[in-house]
Amino acid sequence: MKRSALVLFSGGQDSTTCLAHALQRYERVETLSFDYGQRHRVELDARRHVLRELRAAFPVWAARLGEDHLLDLSVLGQVSETSLTRDVAFQMETSGLPNTFVPGRNLLFLTLAAALAYRRGLEVVVTGVCETDYSGYPDCRDDTIKALQVALSLGLDRRTVLETPLMWLDKAQTWQLAHELGGTALVDLILEHSHTCYAGDRSQRHAWGYGCGQCPACELRARGWQQYAAEG
Repeated sequence: MKRSALVLFSGGQDSTTCLAHALQRYERVETLSFDYGQRHRVELDARRHVLRELRAAFPVWAARLGEDHLLDLSVLGQVSETSLTRDVAFQMETSGLPNTFVPGRNLLFLTLAAALAYRRGLEVVVTGVCETDYSGYPDCRDDTIKALQVALSLGLDRRTVLETPLMWLDKAQTWQLAHELGGTALVDLILEHSHTCYAGDRSQRHAWGYGCGQCPACELRARGWQQYAAEG
């Protein structure tokens, strides 16, 4: 069985749930995020708060939680004319994708994560991509992740495992998974400290957490919370 993992951890709802999932399964867990010139840079602060609160609230997990890594990927922002990397309004493009789509983002993230995991001796790379309740990003799809896993395994000459705990869960089920992993304490932690909003807005507190309430990320998170709360 695999004993160690590297979690792509932005500090949002999905990646916090994935981190909890990894901390339940693996003896040694490290975290990784990227600074790519994103508008919602507040997530880089939020992730530190989430890590601090996780360590305080879950001592067993704290003992497994290792080094945190932050990589400079500003070149991605330089080549991406999107609403995540430029101060432009959120809208749908003629392609059918929202203009929050950053081409190649997850491909770069996972390639660098696999390289870091190789160097750190970590056996699994965990990411919160999902194609069930999502904005349609092609680099979140299961086929993309499976193809990349093959390519990375060949390129590194080592079996590379890309784990996607949320791939077939909708947002309500993601909230439920967080509750199963850490109870009300983890759900409350995600509500208060995680950050998902693409606009970087933490001035407005909703039942589902902080955010503008209008961007695609907020809409998905809010809808999932409403369904989860109704079923609970």
